[in-house]
Amino acid sequence: MTQAATASVRENVSAQEWQTRVELAAAYRLVALYGWDDLVFTHISARVPGAENEFLINPYGFLFDEITASSLVKIDLEGNKLLDSPYFINPAGFTIHGAIHSARHDVGCVLHIHSLHGVAVSTQKDGLLPISQQSILPLSNLAYHNYEGIALNEAEKPRLVTDLGTNNFLILRNHGLLTCGRSAAEAFLFMYILESACRIQILAQNGGKELIPVPAPIIAGAQAQVEAVTKGMGADLVFPSLLRKLDKIDDSYRS
Repeated sequence: MTQAATASVRENVSAQEWQTRVELAAAYRLVALYGWDDLVFTHISARVPGAENEFLINPYGFLFDEITASSLVKIDLEGNKLLDSPYFINPAGFTIHGAIHSARHDVGCVLHIHSLHGVAVSTQKDGLLPISQQSILPLSNLAYHNYEGIALNEAEKPRLVTDLGTNNFLILRNHGLLTCGRSAAEAFLFMYILESACRIQILAQNGGKELIPVPAPIIAGAQAQVEAVTKGMGADLVFPSLLRKLDKIDDSYRS
């Protein structure tokens, strides 16, 4: 977008929405940076603060490393644009996200990827295994949803929502990974942990030796352990450093 177009978007949204736009654009750039993107496919959506059923999502056809705060498209639950934009979205891409946002008002951001290690684990009957420190947080809050084809079917939405329940980690069988967070920062941190656990699992399985499981009581206490190790700050401890990392590489996501 030009500087004038960027200024126009910023002038027509609240300060809270603009901050959410910056953080969501950063999440897109980070997904690209860590190599989890799939060309222009998959999505990260964020709820507009203080608004009823208003969301931000990527302009369809943009690579994730091209996303900026002003290029994000504001839509309603049906995918209709709520702010003038030269870009369009993939309505099918919002099928999964819209279903979750509609049912889970505690969720501020939904992040979905097709990372190779994530898809590989999603094809395994036993799913994510309790074999690493990285696996314990997802396993304490993990759900599965069976594959029903490309997400075009409205009838799939209630089944997806039921399968997810109150969990924040979801493995879409034969498809990929999804995390829910109160913010883009939290959804990204959850995905970093989940994708890392999947990668470790594939590497460990390729070693050809018997794997040692983490004891169940440790998994049961995982969320309390994470609170302790992050000093109760969760994603807010990590995300500022990730923004600094992006700023050193290319701060255009902020425009």
